[in-house]
Amino acid sequence: MEFFDSHAHLTGEGDYDSLDEIIKRAKKANVTKIVNICTDLGSLDRGLELSQKYDFVFAAAATTPHGADNDRDILFEDVKKAALNKKLIAIGETGLDYFYGLDKKEFQQMFFKNYLKLAKENDLPLIIHARDAFDDIFKIADEIEHSRAVLHCFTGTKKEAKKVLDRGWLISFSGIITFKNSSDLRDVLKDIPVESILIETDSPLLSPQSKRGKKNEPANVVETAEVIANIKNKSLEEIAKITFDNANKFFFA
Repeated sequence: MEFFDSHAHLTGEGDYDSLDEIIKRAKKANVTKIVNICTDLGSLDRGLELSQKYDFVFAAAATTPHGADNDRDILFEDVKKAALNKKLIAIGETGLDYFYGLDKKEFQQMFFKNYLKLAKENDLPLIIHARDAFDDIFKIADEIEHSRAVLHCFTGTKKEAKKVLDRGWLISFSGIITFKNSSDLRDVLKDIPVESILIETDSPLLSPQSKRGKKNEPANVVETAEVIANIKNKSLEEIAKITFDNANKFFFA
């Protein structure tokens, strides 16, 4: 039985004291593939080094919506270079987040369009962050039309999930699905085909219910898989295999 953590932030500055220990615990938990999301120059440099050290840790990179605070994306050219040199497995996470207001709306949309185009031009999957911005996400994505995308850390409604699936995209669930107050999200999950699901930790954030208050890490993706297995009336082994195969197809097709 193997697990694929499709979204973790391992190389952010100060996130972890010992990545080697994090990787060791992941392997012990049968997490055999990890996508490491890089969101600034430092995390990208460290991420590419980590991928060289561990051949089952893969790098993705982009400016997050929270990083879109001016009209100059200092990360973009480095992400473009890494993509052209085949050092990235995906572009992301990028997208739109209007939860804290609309003061960066223009920059977020511009950055999202640029990374969406970059992913399409390099035939790379796109990892999308969406929060209180689904209408604009769909509008922009429909203009550029890139079918290889995943909505990471999904917390949307059934209606929004359907629109994601209608575009042929995948939906990824994090430890949020395990939270006691996430019954609405678990209800959304019931209607999503297992063939369209990925699992993730979004480490070091969003530790699952049994680890709340502690720093998250890839080994904890197993708990998310357990909850999904229970909701889908399948064994843990089945969910592990299905989500592992889904991720392999998505990232390596």
